[in-house]
Amino acid sequence: MLKRIVAIVAIFVCTAVAWAILGSSIFYRTYNAESGLAGRVASTWGAPQGQAPPAIAYEWPEEKAVEVEEKGKKITRTERQIHSEPVRIDTSRVAAAFHIDYRQKGLLWFSTYKVDFDGAYTFQNPSSREEEFVFRLPFPAQQAVYDNVQLLLDDKPLALTFSGSQAVARTRLAPGAKSVLKAAYRSQGLDNWRYTFAHENADGSGKEISQARDFHLLVKTDFSGFDFPDNSLSPTEKRQTANGWELEWNYQNLVSGFDIALKMPQKLQPGPLAGRISYFAPVSLFFFFFLVFMLSTLRGNDLHPMNYFFLACAFFAFHLLLAYLADHISIHAAFPISSVVSIALVVSYLRLVVDLRFAVVDAGLTQLIYLVLFSYAFFFEGFTGLAVTIGAILTLFVVMQITGRIRWEEKLGEPQLRKGGVPA
Repeated sequence: MLKRIVAIVAIFVCTAVAWAILGSSIFYRTYNAESGLAGRVASTWGAPQGQAPPAIAYEWPEEKAVEVEEKGKKITRTERQIHSEPVRIDTSRVAAAFHIDYRQKGLLWFSTYKVDFDGAYTFQNPSSREEEFVFRLPFPAQQAVYDNVQLLLDDKPLALTFSGSQAVARTRLAPGAKSVLKAAYRSQGLDNWRYTFAHENADGSGKEISQARDFHLLVKTDFSGFDFPDNSLSPTEKRQTANGWELEWNYQNLVSGFDIALKMPQKLQPGPLAGRISYFAPVSLFFFFFLVFMLSTLRGNDLHPMNYFFLACAFFAFHLLLAYLADHISIHAAFPISSVVSIALVVSYLRLVVDLRFAVVDAGLTQLIYLVLFSYAFFFEGFTGLAVTIGAILTLFVVMQITGRIRWEEKLGEPQLRKGGVPA
């Protein structure tokens, strides 16, 4: 009996090593390709976006005498210089509507989204004369597609030019004129969206503290499950709607170096999930072997270590099939398919080794609990440990109850002999 137990333990250890290799392979396939896959998604869909308010300024030319040296002689030239004076934004009324549209690459899902942006910014010509104003709308990402880009001044469209990563428009405004600049476009992004008040410092040391007066941002989503990243401003108001949420940020006079940020909901990731289930598999197999050993011993079924070897292979087939099916179909479909295949292997085998009742009721039910249900607990993040703990305690209770009256020296050991060789 001791040799048999040692052989079963050796089979368990070898299978655990195989699971460790499989889990490491899954994580390698997932994370080694992640950066490349993210780049491919961004190249076809769009990158994470960070929208800043438009820069508003008025410009005026000035002729200035400049002394230069030519052929050893100093001469004076008149150069025309353009001066620019930024104009503050008095009120901001910004709206952004989001639609989630997931994309899968390999063993990862990417949270891609569509966004309709619309902002209205009130400002005033601070000069006492008519000035030429320049409006620059920075695009939230260079690696993105923009449709129907508009800049309107008092609801009148402005002629646009595109310079670098911004849209530029010019017009003249009367002295002291108060106007509303509207900016709108449709675009697509990845993972998160930001509205930033601050600009990078000239020396690259980070963002400067910025001020926003009479600011209002309304974000509408057709989904739940979003989050707000660290070092970002949480909404001042939240309302759930029939399709999603309405989030508001309202500030009278905001001074902050933080952004407003929205992190898109993440889908269950097939690769990391399959990897974690594979790493956990030895625990499932331990419970299965333990109960099968107990039940077979109680019923007088003599299972050979080779039988345990084939049972371990059937368990391993579940994780191997799950890892590679998840590449091609939904993890929610791959999981039940892999479960049915593994249970069918165990039941069809043990009906030949023992009998149909033991195969279906004892082994099949045990496999359903410790392989399928324990693995399914990984779909509920944060509850896996609790589910396994409860299952382990219940298992211990059941086994203690059904084996409490067993004399183990009779089941597992040789009977003690009295003097003269007579059994005790």
